[in-house]
Amino acid sequence: MFDFPSVAKLGHVAARKRDGDAVERVLSRQDFATSRAEITQWQGYQPTPLVSLTALAAKIGVGGILYKDEGPRFGLGSFKALGGSYAAQRVLQRQISARLGHEVSLEDIRTGTYRSEAAEITLVSATDGNHGRSLAWGCQRFGAPCRIYIHAEVSEGRAQAMRDLGADVIRIAGDYDASVILAKQEAADNGWFVVSDTSWEGYSQPPRDVMAGYGVMTQEICDSLEQAPTHVFLQGGVGGLAAGVVAGLRQHWGAQAPRVVIVEPELAACLFESGRTGEATTFAIETETLMAGLSCGEPSGMAWEILSEEVSDFLTIPESLVAPSVRLLARPLPGDTAIEAGESAIAGLAALIAARKDADLSRKLGLTGEARVLLIGSEGVTDPAIFAQIMGESDAT
Repeated sequence: MFDFPSVAKLGHVAARKRDGDAVERVLSRQDFATSRAEITQWQGYQPTPLVSLTALAAKIGVGGILYKDEGPRFGLGSFKALGGSYAAQRVLQRQISARLGHEVSLEDIRTGTYRSEAAEITLVSATDGNHGRSLAWGCQRFGAPCRIYIHAEVSEGRAQAMRDLGADVIRIAGDYDASVILAKQEAADNGWFVVSDTSWEGYSQPPRDVMAGYGVMTQEICDSLEQAPTHVFLQGGVGGLAAGVVAGLRQHWGAQAPRVVIVEPELAACLFESGRTGEATTFAIETETLMAGLSCGEPSGMAWEILSEEVSDFLTIPESLVAPSVRLLARPLPGDTAIEAGESAIAGLAALIAARKDADLSRKLGLTGEARVLLIGSEGVTDPAIFAQIMGESDAT
C-alpha cells in the first residue's frame, strides 16, 4: 500500500549560485578532522544506519534512495548530538585554557580533568528541541551548568527531555527567533556563554564547531559509498545541517558531489526566500509548522555563505505531507526497512516523492529513473506523544 497525497504543490526556486570557496574557507578539512578525531572517542559512539529504500525508489521511479537514520545517535534521537555537545566541549576547552593560562585539550574536557573549572562556566542556547537536548547532554557529561530557552510552541515532552539531562529550561511567549534574542541578552548580562547553531555578526566559532561536528555523520555516509549520490535533499532550518553536510560532501567527492536541494516547510521558509532574493533573508513566521526543528525565520550567516555557492534548488512543502511521510517510513512498502522518524526528519523524503509526481518539477530538478538520492533522517522519535498522534491518524486518499 502506498498512501501519499496525490496532489501537493511544492514551492520551487532555482538558485543563483555564487562563485567561491566557502566549502573550504568556512569549514576547513582540519575542522572536520578535529571533530571526527574527538567525537569518535566518545563513549557510545557508533555510526548510524544508512538504509536503502529500494522498494520506494522503484515505486516513485528513481534509481535509489539512501536514508541516513540519525534516530539511534548516542541515544539522543537526533544528529544534533554531534553538534551542540561538541561545540560545548570546544567552548569549555577555550575558556578553561584562557583562565588557566595554558592549553587544555579536548581529551582533558572529555575525561573530566578540569571538571571543577567547567562547573563555573554556564552554557546557554535557544532551541526548538534537539539542539538544546544535545547541549544539555554535553553539559551533563562535561560538568557545566546549562540553560535552555524554548519558545511557546516547543512541546512539553521535548522540554522535559532537556530537564532530565539537568538543564534549566526557560519557556518564553514568543517564537524561536525571540528565544534566540533572550538567550543572547541574558548570557551577556550574566557572563554566560552562548552555544548556538546560528551565527551572527561577531559570533562564529561555536556555530562553526556545531557544523564541524555534523561532518562526522557526512563522513560515515561517504565511507560507506563507492560512488556519490546524484542528489541530496536537505532540510533547512537555519541552514547549519545543510551547510555542514554540503561542505563535507564537496570536500570528499569534489566535482562529483551531488546536486543539492534544500527543503523547508512553507510556513518557515527563510532559506527559500534567501534563494529567491540571492542574499540571507529573514522570513516572518506567522504559524508554527509541525516540523518543529525547522521552525526558523532567520538563516545562519555562516551557513548561507556555503549554501549560496552550493545549492542548486530550494523547495517548500505543505504541512499536509508531514504525517503521511512519517507513516510511510514507519509502515514501509514490502521489502523496505521500517523506520520511526520524527517530523523534521522527513522533509527531504516528502519533497522527493511529491516532486516525482510532478513531471515538470522532476525535469527542473534533474530527477530521472537513474537518480540516486541521499536523504538525511535527522531525528528519530524525539516526542513520543506527537509520533503516536501521527501514527493514529489516517492518510487522505
